[in-house]
Amino acid sequence: MKKSVLKRIFTAVAAGAMLFACAGCGDSGNSSSSSKTGEDNSLQKVIDSGKFVLGLDATFKPMGYTNDEDEIVGFDIDVAEEVCKRMGVELVKESINWETKEQDLDAGRIDCIWNGMSVSPSRAETMNLSEPYMKNSMVFVVPADSDAKSMGDLSNKVIGVQNGSTAQEILQGSDIAGTITEQAMATNIEALQQMELGIVDAVFLDSIVANYEITSAGKDYKVLPDGLEEEEYAIGFRKNDQKLRDEVQKILGEMKADGTLGEISTEWFGSDITTVK
Repeated sequence: MKKSVLKRIFTAVAAGAMLFACAGCGDSGNSSSSSKTGEDNSLQKVIDSGKFVLGLDATFKPMGYTNDEDEIVGFDIDVAEEVCKRMGVELVKESINWETKEQDLDAGRIDCIWNGMSVSPSRAETMNLSEPYMKNSMVFVVPADSDAKSMGDLSNKVIGVQNGSTAQEILQGSDIAGTITEQAMATNIEALQQMELGIVDAVFLDSIVANYEITSAGKDYKVLPDGLEEEEYAIGFRKNDQKLRDEVQKILGEMKADGTLGEISTEWFGSDITTVK
């Protein structure tokens, strides 16, 4: 083999090896805010950017939703705005698909999931959850003129539920699951609209949402007296973003102590129903 050919082969091999060696020199694609040395810079990253990106599905009244003026508002939003004010950063509200919220979080498109998110074992395993800030229960809502008086009257009925929600998980794992027909929908609002149209007979959802629709929005619904399970709401962060999670938790505690959190809760619910310590 000629020397010129050997030289070209050697050059090509060396270039390939250098390319392979440098492949990991740039961004590894890991969305965690922790550095390669294991240092958690999640809080500093938010401070440096001047923005805290909150992910929500923007349909969950009264926690976080889009109003008639096309603005994202809600109890969670007002609390997050105050948290960001005290952190010295801007709150960015990012509408996401609730079914793929964990993927958006892990990919770094958002800094947290904060939208009346119920605590569950699976979420605690995949996310770094804050301490619960509010209690909730899962209930059945029917039209005011429905003959249903209790959960037992829902046999052979069509029940609407939000797809990808803990309400759906609870409903599917309940004793009533084998006696009803589940109709999964994208949002609670859609499920309630379908109930008003008579397409579903009842909706299984958060009591906070149900009561808000009845008392504040004037909807002609009634909540059945027997639900299935009590829950708690928490904020979800990336698994390794401990410093950011702890800073938000600390500020929530300060807001509880100085009365700000109670004031926001009273504006939305008539009293302080938060459980922050």
